[in-house]
Amino acid sequence: MVKVDSDWAFAQYERVRQVLPKANFPTASIRISHISEISEQFDVFLLDAFGVLNVGQEVIPGAPEWVGALQSAGKKVLVVANGATFSPSVSLKKYQDFGFDFDPRDIIASRNILADALNGRDEKLWGVMASTGGAIDELSVNCIQLGQDPADFERVEGFIFLGSGEWTLMQQAMIVASLQRRPRPVFVGNPDIVAPRETGLSLEPGWFAHEIARKSEVVPQFFGKPFENIYQRALQRVGENVALERVVMVGDTLHTDVLGGAAAGVKSVLMADYGLFAGLDVDPFIATSGIVPDYILTQTSL
Repeated sequence: MVKVDSDWAFAQYERVRQVLPKANFPTASIRISHISEISEQFDVFLLDAFGVLNVGQEVIPGAPEWVGALQSAGKKVLVVANGATFSPSVSLKKYQDFGFDFDPRDIIASRNILADALNGRDEKLWGVMASTGGAIDELSVNCIQLGQDPADFERVEGFIFLGSGEWTLMQQAMIVASLQRRPRPVFVGNPDIVAPRETGLSLEPGWFAHEIARKSEVVPQFFGKPFENIYQRALQRVGENVALERVVMVGDTLHTDVLGGAAAGVKSVLMADYGLFAGLDVDPFIATSGIVPDYILTQTSL
């Protein structure tokens, strides 16, 4: 097994760059130390979850306070997250337990984007990559949770990736072999390759999906950042009366938050203190990728 760290994760994102959106970027980033420094320039703040609001099951210190300050100032604050492991109601309760004051309509989750795409599909049975508590019964399709039985991989007509916390390399080998024998649709509800946890980075559904693309003829369909589908939903929630230049995406990754935001035509803030680049100099990563955020935030408190 490889060491899953920031350098490795960055290299994995760069390796699949050809399937990610194209975007234009500023020539250089502006450094800020407080969100309040740019609050007057924007009416809408789109926030990533992991690395901005929380790391794993721990809230980032000061996050509820600066988010609350934005809301008190009349800013529209939406969570735009690659979250598919749990249902939206479970995710909302988690944020509320952390101390955030979000309405259900404020959560734009990739799981919802995927669920909408499943409507009207012809597949009779789907196999789901999911963790315990993944509530796959809430999906609008007939599905089973994939376990260790190879027969299940063969009998389903398509695959859905929600959460990879309990996914094993044996299961990955089984799905790859099955798709090599008989290609079928693969719908990915979380395009992230890694996510920041309390003890390091975890492998997420996006990594397993890209491995399928590399080893078979199947081209997975991704729902979530950095792809247009989730940003389109977020901007619909914002409404047509808000100009794109008054919208900013705040996140901890270049290839999902910053790239996706730029491709959607909004500004971006890279949070450097937590998440993927915690403790690292982000400048070499920006120079190598050419993905340049409008702002780099190195302190999260107000």
